[in-house]
Amino acid sequence: MSEAITEYRNENTKDIDLLSTIDMVRKMNEEDQIVAKVVGDVAPDIAYAIDMIAKAFLKGGRLFYFGAGTSGRLGVLDASECPPTFSVNPSMVQGRIAGGEKALLSAVEGAEDNFEAGRHDASDLKEKDICVVISASGNPKYLLGVLDMADEIGCATIAVTCNSKGAIAREAGHVICTEVGPEVIAGSSRLKAGTAQKMVLNMLSTGSMIKIGKTYENFMIDLKAVNEKLKDRAIRIVSQISDVSNSDALAALLKCDWEIKTAIVMLKMNTDAEGARKELRKYGGVLRRLLNVETTA
Repeated sequence: MSEAITEYRNENTKDIDLLSTIDMVRKMNEEDQIVAKVVGDVAPDIAYAIDMIAKAFLKGGRLFYFGAGTSGRLGVLDASECPPTFSVNPSMVQGRIAGGEKALLSAVEGAEDNFEAGRHDASDLKEKDICVVISASGNPKYLLGVLDMADEIGCATIAVTCNSKGAIAREAGHVICTEVGPEVIAGSSRLKAGTAQKMVLNMLSTGSMIKIGKTYENFMIDLKAVNEKLKDRAIRIVSQISDVSNSDALAALLKCDWEIKTAIVMLKMNTDAEGARKELRKYGGVLRRLLNVETTA
């Protein structure tokens, strides 16, 4: 196996251990600025993946992230943020890391090299799901096991990697490759590679949720108002979309158990909570579709 690009030495940072602290920070920041451009360059590949995921969601499918080390932790992080942000069931977006939960907090030796563990962790995939494997180098045997099982099941696969020559780029059905170049510290792929992966995962989950109606304009209309900060945000969202005072927004939210979309429809259509829920069900819970119909009626 040839050396992964993530292992190359960065000619721009050879003297980083001799720099002043402020120059070291500036040097790292220079390298970080490469990431956004590289991610932008693969926007069509990201968009294609978002559409794949959204279509799967609408058919009852789920999104699974698989990774080892930093990549695995980023997948678990992105998955864990979906239920509070979009009020989806935790099973809808799931993250799996080589070595299991223990690997979230500390390294598990040899976990990324275990092909059979990858097959095992992917065994509950269904044909209608989407399997995303994440790796900077693109070569962990664990992920090859995941892809092997996904192919056996007939599940669509996406690789998020920083190495176009990596094994997962050859094996996955669709590839998002952000080649950010050698790291500030050779081989430390939690740096630029990790940042690129985080940006891509942000887009995959957020973009697919937008496509299935989990936002209205750029408002987070399906959030779970489980603390004071989120309750305050819910009040402001209902107030702005419904064009009512904060007190009227609060009154509506209290009548519908803090369901933002329900409160908005209650205020817009002058109905009660159950009537609002019934209207939302007619349009698959997509507020934009319901309000567009109301506007043109």
